[in-house]
Amino acid sequence: MKPTTFKDLFSSSSKEYASSRPNYPRSLFDFVVGLVHHRNRAWDCATGNGQAAAFLSEYFEQVIASDASKKQIENAQPRNNIRYEVFPAERTNLTDSSVDLITVAQALHWFDLDSFYKEAKRVLRKDDNDCDGGVMAAWAYGLHSVSTEIDKIMRLLYEDILGSYWPKERKIVENKYRGIPFPFQEIDTPVFQIDLDWSLPELIGYLYTWSSVQKFIQKNNSDPVKQVYDDLAAAWDDKNTWHKRGVVWPIYMRVGRCQDKEICNRTDD
Repeated sequence: MKPTTFKDLFSSSSKEYASSRPNYPRSLFDFVVGLVHHRNRAWDCATGNGQAAAFLSEYFEQVIASDASKKQIENAQPRNNIRYEVFPAERTNLTDSSVDLITVAQALHWFDLDSFYKEAKRVLRKDDNDCDGGVMAAWAYGLHSVSTEIDKIMRLLYEDILGSYWPKERKIVENKYRGIPFPFQEIDTPVFQIDLDWSLPELIGYLYTWSSVQKFIQKNNSDPVKQVYDDLAAAWDDKNTWHKRGVVWPIYMRVGRCQDKEICNRTDD
């Protein structure tokens, strides 16, 4: 296995990340968990602050929640049946065929995919008869939407001001995860989205978790969010920025399982 370089873009703002990132809808977890045949152990890979792991803990006897960032794990959500571990997605300490479900929330685009998929196939449960024990689910969310006027300002920030500060992997999310290999028997998924009622200060807190914002600040010693704040406040409600408005994020999802023993047992070098 070739060495993997971990791109740690979020540890410096791990506390803010934990408090300001949107949560995923429960319906998504109901769907994914409904596909598995056993609920002994789930692995939430690149768990970050443990958002997905906390949901999974309500369904599984045990959840292994891993991240390559120790600081992210330090700010994760504790649960009695969650075991937090620090290791990269491509090199785990999990035993063969020990996991019923693997989830990767907002992180697959950072991985060395060949190495990760090899590891995922190794640890997913194999059924002795039809090899359908383990399920792999990965998802990400795109740019949020509030209103036509606010969305136009956000596009200015996202594309024009921060465009060159986004890592190249962001394109994978913009392409809705459709341009990457996914070596599992794919399962059609419903359409999911994140729906939250946020004030403008809550939205601003989320913007500061963007890796591009942090990179812009470090390089230029100036704040890109401040460049659009006044326009955002005016479009939001200039008399009350704490007024709640609906914020929507589209979710892009890939889900699959091994249904053929040859596929399940194969690991590509």
